[in-house]
Amino acid sequence: MTTKTAWITGATSGFGAATVERFVSEGWRVIASGRRADRLQKLVDAHGADRVHATAFDIRDEAALRAAHAALPSAFTGIDLLVNNAGLALGTAPAQKADLAQWKQMIDVNVTALVTLTHLLLPQLIERRGAIVNISSISGSYPYPGGNVYGGTKAFVTHFTQNLRTDLHGTGVRVTSIEPGMAETEFTLVRTGGDQGASDKLYAGTHPITATDIANTIWWIASLPPHLNINRIEVMPVSQSAAGLQVHRG
Repeated sequence: MTTKTAWITGATSGFGAATVERFVSEGWRVIASGRRADRLQKLVDAHGADRVHATAFDIRDEAALRAAHAALPSAFTGIDLLVNNAGLALGTAPAQKADLAQWKQMIDVNVTALVTLTHLLLPQLIERRGAIVNISSISGSYPYPGGNVYGGTKAFVTHFTQNLRTDLHGTGVRVTSIEPGMAETEFTLVRTGGDQGASDKLYAGTHPITATDIANTIWWIASLPPHLNINRIEVMPVSQSAAGLQVHRG
């Protein structure tokens, strides 16, 4: 069987790192991209350079992204699956108190970088009848205080995914949006500027989604027969459900 290749962004931790592990264990080659070269190198050391190609750059840097793509070793140039996992949330303040620079960074990573890499790989994904899995969030469907731009970026990801699906109709390319709820990774540490106490408090007693749960979900989607497409999948821990609407009295 011909070995397939996946490009997984945000591969240095959380969903991305777990997805690299899962796909390599299933015999795939993986292009693992992210900012932290030391963490990417650990993946190479663990699995070998013939299975994992590490490429370290800031995904907001379009020139670096294109250079990384142009420099792929020949064994990794046939890309069958793009997992757009790189993303982040910054800040928990209401919009009127939020940091505009954080808003712009979330848009740059969660939206602009995602569409740039997708656009770059689309011709090859069409040629190989490949697949795209975009990691969105329930925040794109359910607003909450402090969600503001993060939720807006994930709503974009969800709808961009479905519009890609319509544009790619007839090409054989499968396109999926995965929308996780509460998941315990480095997500809250990044959002709070490294506040471990805030992260521990958020997840205490919740039995949240794990990175492995999402990696397994991505693998299931990618390994389905080619005539099946999962349009979107919303995943929450059993302990989480949609909150009630706010009512202000006074």
